[in-house]
Amino acid sequence: MGRLAFVPQLLALILVLQALPSHSLPKGSAKELCNESKCKPPACRCSGTDIPGNLAAKDVPQMVLLTFDDAITRLLYNTYYKNILFNRTNPNNCNISTTFFTTHEYNDYGATNWLYQQGHEIALHSITHQPGTDYWKDASVDTLTKEFIGQREILKQFALIPEKDMKGMRTPFLQMAGDNTYQMITENNLEWDCSWPTSQFSDPPMWPYTLDYTSQQDCPIPPCPVSKFPGKWVVPMVDWSNDDGIPCSMVDTCPMIDDPVELFAFIKQNFHRHYDSNRAPFPFFIHAAWFAALPMRFDVYVQFLDYLESLPDVYIVSVSQMLEWVKNPTELSKLKDLWKCWSIPETNCARPRNCELIRQDNGETRYMTSCTTCPQVYPWLGNPSGTSS
Repeated sequence: MGRLAFVPQLLALILVLQALPSHSLPKGSAKELCNESKCKPPACRCSGTDIPGNLAAKDVPQMVLLTFDDAITRLLYNTYYKNILFNRTNPNNCNISTTFFTTHEYNDYGATNWLYQQGHEIALHSITHQPGTDYWKDASVDTLTKEFIGQREILKQFALIPEKDMKGMRTPFLQMAGDNTYQMITENNLEWDCSWPTSQFSDPPMWPYTLDYTSQQDCPIPPCPVSKFPGKWVVPMVDWSNDDGIPCSMVDTCPMIDDPVELFAFIKQNFHRHYDSNRAPFPFFIHAAWFAALPMRFDVYVQFLDYLESLPDVYIVSVSQMLEWVKNPTELSKLKDLWKCWSIPETNCARPRNCELIRQDNGETRYMTSCTTCPQVYPWLGNPSGTSS
């Protein structure tokens, strides 16, 4: 619950950052326009709003990305996640899939495994979620590796999530470290990042692209990458906006709406900006604390999911599933050849262990659930396996 108490400060900071002027490339940067004759899927895609494969919008599945940031606690799992995400299917009769960007502290690795077994994607959001943007803005490749790849090691060891299935990340506060972020991604065989907001490319919305060439995307929270990182994907956080044009990339930071009818209309308005145009993936990015702050939001969220299920060409998919489609644009009538239903993996975590551990950097006690043997000390930055010195 300590993480929930911190979220309002986090969201306020993101709002301030997004209100800053958008930055373009630094002076002296070489801007190389993307060559569409050379940059072709599945390995490369130019930045822009055109539909992959030059398909007509009517032939494109409207993909919806539901994501949740921060620790997966047992309370959140029991109160929200299993009640809204389980027993829902896409038009192909496969379970819907969402993406969880996990941090370490307070994370329940048993619940994390259970979500994975239901076909939801587990992605990286750092070990520490260190407060303050300067830490992330100035982070070296080594620091980012310890934060994100360390979290991948923790998830692999204690939640039994296969390394190959943890393909992407989101930075805390949406604060990238410029080229260092994508250098870390490249060196550690990650495939994508979803930390980069855009308001200039929201109507029509921007599709994901690779960094084989200089991005056209605006940079509201600098620094953004300026170098080439071939084959590495940017999943733009396309901003929502209200009638006054106020942008927000995390729904938590959108202007406050306390009426359920108005909130549902606001969500649908932003959804249809995608659905009725180029059908770029529709982002619904939140922290679960958004539900707790105003309980009617949970009911509206369920109402929106019910609305999506009534549409025959809408698919709720994970970020990685969405990128499968972008790499291999497939008409609605042929989707059964692209997306296969999730089969429950052999990662049994029926009875996770409860571990009482010491966090060595400050001597405090931490409680942790593990699908495997308890570590010797609380896993942390520089010691993801939790071995005692």
